[in-house]
Amino acid sequence: MDIDLRKLRYFVAVAEELHFGRAAERLYITQPVLSRQIRALEQDLGTTLFARNRRSTELTPTGQVLLEEARPLLASAIALTRRLTRAAHGAPAFTIAFMPGTTVTAAVRTLTARHPGLTVNLMRTTWDDQTDVLHDGRADAGLVRMPVEQRGLRLLPLYTEPRVAVVSTEHRLAGKTTIKVADLAGEPMLQDPDAVPEWRDLPGRLTGHPATPRPVFHSVEEKLEHVAASHGVIVLPLSVAAYYTRPDVTHVPVDDIPPNQVCLAWSRTRRSPLVQEFADIAADHFATTPRPHPV
Repeated sequence: MDIDLRKLRYFVAVAEELHFGRAAERLYITQPVLSRQIRALEQDLGTTLFARNRRSTELTPTGQVLLEEARPLLASAIALTRRLTRAAHGAPAFTIAFMPGTTVTAAVRTLTARHPGLTVNLMRTTWDDQTDVLHDGRADAGLVRMPVEQRGLRLLPLYTEPRVAVVSTEHRLAGKTTIKVADLAGEPMLQDPDAVPEWRDLPGRLTGHPATPRPVFHSVEEKLEHVAASHGVIVLPLSVAAYYTRPDVTHVPVDDIPPNQVCLAWSRTRRSPLVQEFADIAADHFATTPRPHPV
C-alpha cells in the first residue's frame, strides 16, 4: 500500500493542532477539504485516526503510532528534496551544524583542504532544533549536545565538558569555588527540568504552583536575561557559560553532576561518503584537542 505524503502532511497538522480549523489555516486550505483528505487517508489505511465529537478531536491509539512514524518520514522526504535541489545546481556543498560553545573550524579546514571544490556551509543551532536540521536535510552533519532523541540518527561521541550553574552576581552562590547540585534545590530552574535530571529529582526542589506553566525560553540569551534579573538559575556546559560573558552573571562549577557529552550526529538515511569522512576528521581532531576545565 502506498501512502500519499500530502495526506500524511495534512494528518500531522491535525494531530499537532488537534483542531481541524486551526490545522486548515496552517495548511492554507479550507476545513472541508482537509476533512475529506483525512477521511480518505483513514480509508486508505483501513483504520480510524481521530476520535471526534463536537467538543474535541483526539488521536486514536493508531493515530498516535502514525504520528510517531509520520514525522521522520516527512522529514526524510524534505531532506531528499533539498539534496536533489542542491545537486541540480551543480556546485557540491556540505553543511555542518554546531551548538553554542562548540567549534568546528579546524575540522572544516581539513575537509576543505581535501576537497578544494567543496563549499562548506556552517549553521548555528539551538537546543530546540539541533536534530531537526539533520532530519530535514538543512544540515549534513552536526555537533549536538546530549541528551537528544536518538531515533533516526547516528551518533559519534567526541568529547565531554564540565557543567556549571549560572547565577546572578548578587546570588548567594556567586563566588563559591564549587557547589553541589543540592545547593540548587530551592532555586527556580529556567530550563527544561529533563535537561538537568540531577536537579529535577532532588527532594524538596522548587516546583512552583501546578497551575502556573513553566516559562519557555528559546535561547541562551533569553535565559541569561532572567538569570541577571534574579528570576532563577540555569546549568550550562562550561564553554557556553564562558562564551556568554557578561558583568551581571557568573558561573560556579557543580562538582557532583556528570559532564555534558558532545557528539557528531547525522541521519541514518545518509549514505554519503563525505559524511563518514567528516566524522573521521572530527574524531581525529577532537581526540587531540584540550578541553576546558573549571577555574
